[in-house]
Amino acid sequence: MNERHVDLEILRYDPETDEEPAFQTYRVPCQEDWVVLDAVNYVKDVLDRTLSYRWSCHMAVCGSCGMMINGEPMLSCKAFVRDMPDRIRIEPLANFPIERDLVVVTDDFMDKLASVKPYLIPREEKAIEDGAHVQTPAQLKKFKQYTLCINCTLCYAACPQYAHDQNFTGPAALALAHRYNLDSQDVGRGAREDVVASNAGIWECSFVGACSDVCPHEVDPAGAIQQTKIASTVDYFMGLLTPERDR
Repeated sequence: MNERHVDLEILRYDPETDEEPAFQTYRVPCQEDWVVLDAVNYVKDVLDRTLSYRWSCHMAVCGSCGMMINGEPMLSCKAFVRDMPDRIRIEPLANFPIERDLVVVTDDFMDKLASVKPYLIPREEKAIEDGAHVQTPAQLKKFKQYTLCINCTLCYAACPQYAHDQNFTGPAALALAHRYNLDSQDVGRGAREDVVASNAGIWECSFVGACSDVCPHEVDPAGAIQQTKIASTVDYFMGLLTPERDR
C-alpha cells in the first residue's frame, strides 16, 4: 500500500510536570486505509510511549476513542486519514477537564447519566418463570433509535449550552431518558421528571443541533430533547386539568 506522511499535532499535558497543555508534533507514515486512531497508535508504539489516550474496540462500538480532530469531536476510529489534510491537530474532547494528554475526566457526564434513571422501571415485577415481557415491533420501533447511543460524549464536546453552563444535564443523558420514557415496558417517566423537565434539563437546550451533527450513530439527541419538551408540556397541562392522573 502507498504511504503518506502526515504531521500530527497532539496536545500533551502531564499534570505532575506541566503548568499548561502544549502541542507536540509527530511525523507519521500512514497507509491508505488508516484512521486517525491508527496514526495515534503508531505514535504510541513507535515514537513516544508516554502518550496517553483511550481506545478499545476500533469499531465505533465502545465510544472510548473520542477526540477533537481539527476542531471537531470525532471517534478517531471512524476518521480516515485520507480525508484529512497533511497536518492534523488532535486534542482531548472539549468541555471536559483534562486528566492527561488526550484523556478527559468524564465524571460529570456519568453523574448526569445516572441522574435520569437510565433503566427500566416496570409497572410490576415479573418472575422469570412467568415468561418474558412481550413487546411488538411497533413498540420497539418507537425508541430503538435512542438505544444506539454508545456514551462517547462527542455530543457534550459539541454542545454550546454545556460549554456555557455545565449544570445542563446534556444531550446523551436526556436522549437516554427519552428512550426509557418511550418504552412500553416502563412507567418511570414521573420518576425522571424532576431531572429531565427541570431548568437544567430539557428547557436549558437551545436546539442548536450540534449534538446530532456529531453523533456517530445518528441517535439524534437534539430531536429526542425536543420531543421530550412536547411531552412534558402536555403532561403539565394535563396535570392542571386532571391532577389525579397517574403519569
